[in-house]
Order: sequence, then structure tokens, then C-alpha cells
Amino acid sequence: MPQTVLVTGASGYIAKHIVRQLLDAGHRVVASTRRVEGLAAVKAAVGPRLADAGALDRLSGVTLDLMRDDGWDAAMAGVDVLMHTASPFPLAQPKNPDDLIRPAVDGTLRALRAAAKAGVGRAVVTSSIAAISSSAAPSDGRAYAEGDWTDLTYPTTTPYFASKTLAERAARDFVRDHAPGMRLLTVNPGFVMGPPLDADVGTSMEVVMRFMRGKDPMVPRVGLMSVDVQDVAAAHVAAMDWDGDADRFMLVARFVWFADLTRALKAAFPDRKIPVRVAPDLMIRALALFDPALRTVTPLLGREERFDNARARALLGRDLADPVAATVASGRALIDLGLLR
Repeated sequence: MPQTVLVTGASGYIAKHIVRQLLDAGHRVVASTRRVEGLAAVKAAVGPRLADAGALDRLSGVTLDLMRDDGWDAAMAGVDVLMHTASPFPLAQPKNPDDLIRPAVDGTLRALRAAAKAGVGRAVVTSSIAAISSSAAPSDGRAYAEGDWTDLTYPTTTPYFASKTLAERAARDFVRDHAPGMRLLTVNPGFVMGPPLDADVGTSMEVVMRFMRGKDPMVPRVGLMSVDVQDVAAAHVAAMDWDGDADRFMLVARFVWFADLTRALKAAFPDRKIPVRVAPDLMIRALALFDPALRTVTPLLGREERFDNARARALLGRDLADPVAATVASGRALIDLGLLR
């Protein structure tokens, strides 16, 4: 049955895919952006890719700020589902962790408070495996699963990991204590790959652009659990109707080393100076003294992680797409969008 969905942070990389899939599924979407011109940008990105161009008539917009109360109550009028995607995700970590943590936590609570006040019955929040995996690997040798939580004191816990963990815990505490009638579900994606819908790309696309530009002669011995952005969007839409007991879904397809991604990109774009050799760990640690982006990945050097994505497959009713193919599609889209020469 068609529903009215408020999507926060609608101009974001993942959110635009969510908006497109919601409209294609027949829902009405209220797109929340920080700037008035944000709605026009969302329409321009999503409109040409809709199965029915007329679906764009079901898209409206509001201007909201994660750090201000203005407008939130009015925005929730008539909303059936809150889909909260807005949260900062930088390539380099800030000097002050609160620059990430405060908007993530306060913004999530602000959205949920307004939703609860309006009687919204379901909220789907975009979290991350960052809220699950920054900890010692499970001692019994099993893969990480939805019952695991990031240890805020663990050495690999960056401000971004802390922001996602604290925001998700705050959301769960709020619903438990103040909105027991609301069904809260979180989607916890891994490293998201796949073609952006416009030139306003996400941080993961900055990684692909760095590879494609040949900025580095080698790649670090780092890998991440990865997922296709279209699967992440599909999981958000599916969560609207999910009636199972599970309320936390780790969206990962498989673990992929950066070198696997760059080799696939090099095969697809052989004329580009894409690095395929793996750098010694000592070199990366030395370069990280001068490169904040490399500093972010040094705690992950040589670490291969395992995740159990059974819940994600149950939610989607299928296997997840190959993130390596999604990375190559990202490269093609970045060229088509004029972001790479």
C-alpha cells in the first residue's frame, strides 16, 4: 500500500537512490534537505531514472537542519514512515570528534522526537557496520553479526565509528523509553559502492576517484566489507514492510581488498594510471603522517573481517550484488558525470 515517507538528508548519495526506489514503488516522498535548492537537485538526479516520469509528482520537499528544531513538527504531518539517512561521513577524521558525533546523535534524536510527537509508526534509520565492527573479532571465531556492537574504547574506533554507534544506541534508547509504539529498524551498510545519480557524490566515491586519478602509486593492504548502493536503498524500502522479529540489518555482500577493486578498475579502464600494487604497511604508516585520508585506514591494515549477512538476504529475499562490479559501474558513472577527465 502506498505510504508517505519523510527521507532526511535526501540529497545524499544513498538517499537519492532510496528516493528513486520509493517513487518507483508508488510511495509519496517528502525529501528533507538543508538548503532550499536541495529539492531541485534531488528532482534533477532522480527524475530521469524513474520508471514513470510522472512519479516525480509524488515528490515534495522541506528544509530541515539536524541541529535546529525549526520545521521538524510541521514536516512530520501526514507522514507514515520516517527514513532518517542524514549523518556526516568524512574521508578524513576531524580533529574534534564532536564535529561528527553531535550532529549524528542530536540529529537522529531530533528526527525521532518529531516523528513520535506526530504519531509516526515506523522509523528506518541508516546506521553502519561502523556501529558493529570496531572491536576485537569475536573470540569464538564466528563472523560479526547484528548482535555485535562497536567498542568505543577499541584502538580502531574513529570519531566516525563512534558517531554511528552513539547515534544508533541513542535511537534505540529513545524508542524504548519514549516511543514504545514506534517500530525502529536500522540498516547497517558496509562500504557502499555503485553509481552516483549526480555529481554530489559520497565519500566512498571520493575513494574511487582517488584510485581512478592515480593519486597513489600503490594501494594500502586494506579491505572492507562492501555492498552495492542499490541493495542498500532496496533494504530501506523493504524495511518499511518488514514484519519479522529482527530490527537490525547488516548490509554487506563480501569482504573486498582495495587491490581487488583497483585491479577491476584497471581492467575496465586500462588507459588510466590506476594503482594495482600493494604498498608495504610501513610505507602507509609513514605517509599517513602527512595524509589524513591514509591516517583513517592505517588501523585497518591487514585486517580481514567476516560478517554474517543472513538477515540482509532475508530482508531482500535474494543474494546481494557484487560490490566489485558496483565499483566498476561507479567509475563509469563518475566519467559520465564529468567528475573524472
